[in-house]
Formats: sequence, C-alpha cells, structure tokens
Amino acid sequence: MNAPTRNAEAAALAAFADRAWDERIVPRLTDYIAVPAKSPMYDADWQAHGYLDRVVRDAAAWVEGRKLPGLTLEVVRIEGRTPVLFFEVPASGGSTGSHTSSDTVLLYGHLDKQPEFNGWRKDLGPWTPKYENGLLYGRGGADDGYAVYAAISALESLQAQGLPHPRCVGLIETCEESGSGDLPLYIDALKPRLGNVALVVCLDSGAGNYDQLWLTTSLRGMVSGVLKVEILTEGVHSGDSSGVVPSSFRILRHVLDRLEDSATGRLLPSFFHCEIPAARLAQTRATAALLKDEVWKRYPWACGADGGATLPITTDPVEALLNRTWRPTLSVTGVEGFPDMASAGNVLRPYTAFKLSLRLPPLVDGNEASLKLQQLLQDNAPYNAKVTFHPDGRAGALGATGWDAPELSPWLETALNQASLAHFGAPTGYIGQGGTIPLMSMLQKGFPSAQMMVCGVLGPKSNAHGPNEFLHVPYGKKLTAAVAQVIAACP
Repeated sequence: MNAPTRNAEAAALAAFADRAWDERIVPRLTDYIAVPAKSPMYDADWQAHGYLDRVVRDAAAWVEGRKLPGLTLEVVRIEGRTPVLFFEVPASGGSTGSHTSSDTVLLYGHLDKQPEFNGWRKDLGPWTPKYENGLLYGRGGADDGYAVYAAISALESLQAQGLPHPRCVGLIETCEESGSGDLPLYIDALKPRLGNVALVVCLDSGAGNYDQLWLTTSLRGMVSGVLKVEILTEGVHSGDSSGVVPSSFRILRHVLDRLEDSATGRLLPSFFHCEIPAARLAQTRATAALLKDEVWKRYPWACGADGGATLPITTDPVEALLNRTWRPTLSVTGVEGFPDMASAGNVLRPYTAFKLSLRLPPLVDGNEASLKLQQLLQDNAPYNAKVTFHPDGRAGALGATGWDAPELSPWLETALNQASLAHFGAPTGYIGQGGTIPLMSMLQKGFPSAQMMVCGVLGPKSNAHGPNEFLHVPYGKKLTAAVAQVIAACP
C-alpha cells in the first residue's frame, strides 16, 4: 500500500473514532460511571444488587444496536459466577476482497469496578460522572468500561471504510478487579468458540504519556489477602495490661519484618524475586530516556506536584521503572481492629488485621507465591499469638501470575509503529506495567503462538482505583483508531 493511501485511510479511521466518542461513547460511559458496579470482592451481595448485570445488559444492548454485519452476541452465565459478554464479528474483506486467514482477533475488557475510595475533589465522586476539558471523571470509565465500546467502534470504522479484518471475538468479563477468579471457567466453556486466536487486543492497560501509542511489555502478578494477629478475646485497659499483654500491632509489625525491609521497602525472601530479562532492561532504559523524571513526578505528592520536599524511593528513572514493573513490593491497603480517632480510648486492642497487596514480578508463579507467603507469615508466631493469613481468591488460584509479552512478530511491530505515527505523530513506546491482568497469563498458556497488543488509556494522573479517576478522551479516540489500523494490518 502506498503512503498517500495509507494516510487517507488513517485519517478516515481517526475521523470515525472522533465522531464515535463524541456522539456515542462518552454519553454511554457517562451512564456507566453512575452505576456502582463494584467487583464481587468489594460487593458480596453483587447478585442481589444487580449492578454487574445491569452494566452487562447495557453494554450488550449498545453493541447490538450498532448492527455490525454478521454480529452475534451472548451474555454467558455460569451459575453463581459473574456474567461474561461474548460477541463475534465474522471476517470481512471490505472492498478489497475476502480476508482469507482463519485466525481470530480476541478483544478483551471488563466492566466491574474498584470501590469508591475517599479524597475525591468536592465537585466529583466515584458515581458522579463529569466531563471537563476532555477528561471524563468517575470510577471505571478508564478502568475498564470504555473497552467494549472502543472495540466495537474500531470494527465499525473498518467496515465503514471498506477495510478488511479477520474474524473478531470479544470477551468482556465482570470479575477482573477481584482477580478474574471466574474467568478460567468461561475460557474453558468458550474455547471452542474462540477459534485460532492469533492476536489478543487487551484494552485494560496504561500509557507512559498521552503523546504516543504505548505497548505493554509485562505485567506484575499479585497475592492479596488478610493478615490478622489475635492476642485477646476482648479489649482491656491499656494502663492495666500494657507491659504484660503484647500489642497485636507490634506482633504484626514483627511478622511483616520477615517479609519486608522497612528501611528500603525491599522484599527479603529470594523466592519473590526473578531475573529481569536483558531485552526488558534495554526497553526500560529507552523508556526512561524518553520519560525522564516524569516517571516519578506524575504522582500526587503531599509536598508539591513535582515532588517538593517529599522524595520517592528513587529518582533514577530506570530504577523507578524497574521497581514498579519487575520487582516485588508490599502495600497495606486496608486495616481492621482500630477504632475511629474519636472513639479511641485507652484500650489495648484484642487484634489487628491488615489487608496486604503483594505485587509479584512477571515470572513468579502467583499461586506458589501465595502458599509461601502464608507459611512465612503464620509459622512460629511471636508469643504464640494467633496469626493467620487468608489469601483472596479461590482454591487452586490463590494468587495471580504476571505476564511477560512474547516477542513481537515483524508485521505487528511494523503495524504498531505505523499506527502510532499516523495517529499520534510519534513512534510506539514500550513500557511494563505494575498492575495485574490475570487473563494475559491464561491466554499465553492457552494460545502460545498468539501475538499480544496490550494497551489502554491509563496515563499520567488518571489515577485508576483512587480518587478523581479520569479517562483522557482525546487519547481514547486516538487509541481506538490505532487499534482499528492494527487489526486491518493482520496478515
């Protein structure tokens, strides 16, 4: 294809995506954000509340309303499990003849959301959508409600321009924020209908900036769960008991010292670490040279937006990127057993519980790490206290394994770069992500020869999971057009 033709097609795809977002996607996402469709881990009564069912039904109705030729759609349900939206669009030859490949493109996203969290701007809220200066605020729009709408719009744009594409299927789940515990059952049930998956387009990841197309090269795994230390059956007067009864908090802190060096944040056991591949080190250095100090300045530091008096663990961009992508880290994301400040009397508390989130390097097995973490924390408890660690997840899948992308095929590397240049005016960027998408390791095992295009709209300050989460609509438009162009380039 000559350059003028390719440029004209890219311009047409961009114009279609621009209209689709303004006229259809932003209004639909505005409605979606208003629904508190929290993932089952954060809403034990999700079935009774019906919010997950509602967002799936709404998405299904929207997709069916687009009337893509040959589209079939089904809301797949397994008893007691969160629903999955599955759609299929047959291969189209467009105006250039039939697409002869029997390969399938799998498009992935999810509709479940993280909980509310606190600290939202006064005029914003998790379930109060607001569109301001190209940013759509509210929980879940960027992570990951937009995915199904962008995927369908990308296919629509190809058919509107008469451009060929392979058979495409969509898999939209509602359990991702809970570790995708239901997804393996659905993948097994749907595998005969998935076909020969040659390309996975996952729209649940992030971007290093909003200036180019970013390809995710790796994802960390995760073990989460509740660590609880019990020392008494009820609270007792601290003046009477302290010095005799050990503090449950001190015991918990002692137990965590087995896991983490509190002075540096380094995880101590070697089995939570892995060797970083040379290719990933080289890509990290290239990305660090591009992003420079923005790698760490992008966060909402307490003492100034540019870091101020608050310093990160490291200001070396290379080390910062490696820390958030290829090294294990521990976060405490919730506590129990502490009264509110106003009710905090002089009482030695009977127990302390922490919700732990342990991010794992991409090559560390999540289930094995979960079992080793449980043993490390529970064995030989100080003072013979009752120490328990209960991992999240289901039996047999107590931790999520990370993912390291396969080597890019020449056609995909070329297609990604051409799409980035066409729609952003800059070459493709490559970056590892510190989050977890359990589907990717599942698909890598099920379809080992498939190529992976993992990307998304979660760029600087978009703050997924936290307050003031937003979707950068201009980036979403360009990403949609770029995805369409890459699908059209499938051999």
